[in-house]
Amino acid sequence: MKEDEVFNPDTVTEKTGAGVDRRDFLKRLGGGITVFFTIGVPVARTQRRRQVRDYPEDFNAYLRIAEDGRVSCFTGKIEMGQGIITSLAQMLAEELEVPLSTVDMVMGDTALCPYDSGTFGSRSTKYFGPPLRQAAAEAKAVLIELAAERLGAVRRELSVKDGIVSDRAGNSITYGQLARGKRIERYLDEKAPLKIHPQYVVSGKPKLRTDALKKVTGEAQYAGDIRIPGMLYARILRPPAHGAKLKQVDDTGARNIEGIKLIKDGDLVAALHEFPDQAEKALKRMKAEYDDSDLAVDNQTIFEHLEKAAPPAEIVTEKGSLEEGMGDAVQSFESTFFNHYVAHAPMETHTALVHIGDDEVRVWASTQSPFRARDSVAETLGISSDRVHVITPFVGGGFGGKNQGQQIVEAARLAKLTGRPVQVAWSREEEFFYDSFRPAALIKARSGLDRMHRITYWDFDIYFAGTRSSEPIYHIPHYLVRSRGAWRGGGQTHPFNVGAWRGPGSNTNVFAMESQTDIMAQAAGIDPLSFRMINLTDARMKRVLEAAAELFGDSFSKSPSGKGYGIACTNYLGTVLATMAEVHVDKTTGKIRVDRVVCAQEMGEVINPQGAKLQIEGCITMGLGYCLTEEIAFSGGKIIDKNFNTYQIPRFSWLPKIETVLVDNPDMPPQGCGEPAITSMGAVIANAVNDAVGVRMFTLPMTPERILQAIR
Repeated sequence: MKEDEVFNPDTVTEKTGAGVDRRDFLKRLGGGITVFFTIGVPVARTQRRRQVRDYPEDFNAYLRIAEDGRVSCFTGKIEMGQGIITSLAQMLAEELEVPLSTVDMVMGDTALCPYDSGTFGSRSTKYFGPPLRQAAAEAKAVLIELAAERLGAVRRELSVKDGIVSDRAGNSITYGQLARGKRIERYLDEKAPLKIHPQYVVSGKPKLRTDALKKVTGEAQYAGDIRIPGMLYARILRPPAHGAKLKQVDDTGARNIEGIKLIKDGDLVAALHEFPDQAEKALKRMKAEYDDSDLAVDNQTIFEHLEKAAPPAEIVTEKGSLEEGMGDAVQSFESTFFNHYVAHAPMETHTALVHIGDDEVRVWASTQSPFRARDSVAETLGISSDRVHVITPFVGGGFGGKNQGQQIVEAARLAKLTGRPVQVAWSREEEFFYDSFRPAALIKARSGLDRMHRITYWDFDIYFAGTRSSEPIYHIPHYLVRSRGAWRGGGQTHPFNVGAWRGPGSNTNVFAMESQTDIMAQAAGIDPLSFRMINLTDARMKRVLEAAAELFGDSFSKSPSGKGYGIACTNYLGTVLATMAEVHVDKTTGKIRVDRVVCAQEMGEVINPQGAKLQIEGCITMGLGYCLTEEIAFSGGKIIDKNFNTYQIPRFSWLPKIETVLVDNPDMPPQGCGEPAITSMGAVIANAVNDAVGVRMFTLPMTPERILQAIR
């Protein structure tokens, strides 16, 4: 379509984001009313035709009204425990004027849902929510138009409640009755108005998770629960270390297992069977020889290696002159902070099932990025993406670690080679080996104070943590933030893959920033709460700090006070929070016990207060791991931690009393909630430890050995 042509919704057959043309899409759905939307620009206006895939911020939102009145909401986002299965449904139900109980979420299905780049970064509600809300408002307006025609009424005299359109005379018609036996495409010539916050009856109200019953009863299905006729289970030969090359393999011992299929295809060596234990038995009977990896780095030398391997610095943000700020300072501080590699360790390991049919390749996958998985399978099989249908069941935790889809490609290759449906489910050892870890990183921080205890300069140099949450949150006249390397990749820098880990970059950056802030407060001789208030001008940040202090209820003193109190603040992609903690440190064993954590969070408009509190509690719980114990042990390319017997994640016995307060800001669009609260945990616990026993921890995790070493 040329730029001067008018878009005609009655004749168009363009592809949807799912790679299915609209008429075929309607056929898949069957009966009911389906409403399509173009968000932002009325479709009747002259415009340049844009593909959703190229402009994901302009993606269409889809919904379906069935004959029984149930509403299907289609989203490329997936549910992995964060609760958007409920909050997105609330946003839809609010604008569409239907009960929440009538909304069915269809998530991460590439044949039915609009294109989406993936579920990560606390961005689902923030970025998908507004167009979904607008789409629901437009759907309601279209339905009112249809109702006016059916009832012979004036549109402005109609009202809607619970999916029923009524006129002033008491005549009414339901959404389901309007949809009966029809497939309708209709567009509005102008943008539909949205409801205002005081009118909300569903959005902003605490709701229990709509998937809770399925999950506690075992009805919920994950990729590993899918069974189809003729399916084979695959076990794949793995190298002993990253960088090791396969020289030869002897599979003689595996051949005599009845029903076994053995595959050798380049770097892919696998045993497949109708029973997973038989596939495992065959794999164990294989004898493989590898060239040794030449990687020499380990836990003890990694930071020296990273500093040497770092690329030139790129400026993230700067203001004023560091030289001038140093001249204004009467006290200066210099610190270096470190964090080790951390695993995602999801309860559900990477899993995929691939079935290559005559007309369609169907994939069930544990993935945060179903459309990326679709394209990877298409490339692997040498077919077009519209022939690949990815279905995303519930995902048992991702935390940023289920974006790559290696297991999906492996299953696709094996399905093609065997001519059978193939399921690849990684073992826990494979999960640890192929994880894209949170990168080891270091940060060099310099700062200074004037006589009024105000920060005069801030020099922050980041090595491989990335830039997120690295901008100063305090009022500082002179600052410079630089970054060397990101949190993605591997190659020559890291001995294995690294990538996004819940709150990527921010955990490391906030640990360094808020630890450095406490160092200055202690040197200034004032308590950490007063010091932050002196240096804060951001109204939102001050509100959450005041809210946390009110809930915490006890006064802070100059550190180290022996109380074991800590504070940390975060600005995470528009969500601001303040966390306070109380800890006890055993000076004889070095063990830290976290007794209490208070978190006040402001994330704009709150869609589901119940779900938001659950996410904050989950972040605090998970954050205890990277604070206290989680560190991948490795030697060169060999991963030493292979299971939870050596890699310790938080346990129920560790959990402190957790208290949350949501600082509502309905005038601001909803921000993110799935990650912000985890980012402050390293700093708040380190600051509390310093207050308890007078030692400053510069390395995460704060293991008992490191605590004792610091005390001694």
